[in-house]
Amino acid sequence: MTQTQPIPLHSTNRTRAVFLVGFMGAGKTSVGILLGQRLGWRFVDLDRQIEARVGKTVANIFRELGETAFRQMETEALQKLLHALRDGDPTVVALGGGAFAQPSNRELLESSAARVIYLDAPIDELRRRLGEDDQSRPLFLDAERFRMLYEERQPLYRLAPHRVQTAGKSVIEVAREIESLLGES
Repeated sequence: MTQTQPIPLHSTNRTRAVFLVGFMGAGKTSVGILLGQRLGWRFVDLDRQIEARVGKTVANIFRELGETAFRQMETEALQKLLHALRDGDPTVVALGGGAFAQPSNRELLESSAARVIYLDAPIDELRRRLGEDDQSRPLFLDAERFRMLYEERQPLYRLAPHRVQTAGKSVIEVAREIESLLGES
């Protein structure tokens, strides 16, 4: 009996999907939108897809259902997206800050052969970008929890095959660097 192999989302000829990962405030959505425009690809924010499906914000999902329920929704949404991308249009995807920290999500991305790029920035830069009172990010409000979570996730983000430092760079500079990395420029 032969085992079904996943259909890769990129080959040596053409990348079909790029997933941006990193901590909150790293620029995944801002860079993803611009990168999609520059490449002529569609852009998907996985958190926004979850919000649209559930009819609640991520903050409300965390508050009402808890982080565990959100993480399950996130993995299900990622599975569906990866399946849809096999035959779909080339796409840039921004994952939520905790998505790549989940082993099941990393396995899904690895088995799909998706291009994963870690957008990195120092914690002080991230806090500055997010402002002091970002109520839409439930894990941002407690400064000590923010720092601990950042430190906990750094080794996991570094498992991504590609890393782009975003500190001190404009969104367009980061998008150009990713284009260069993809060989699309």
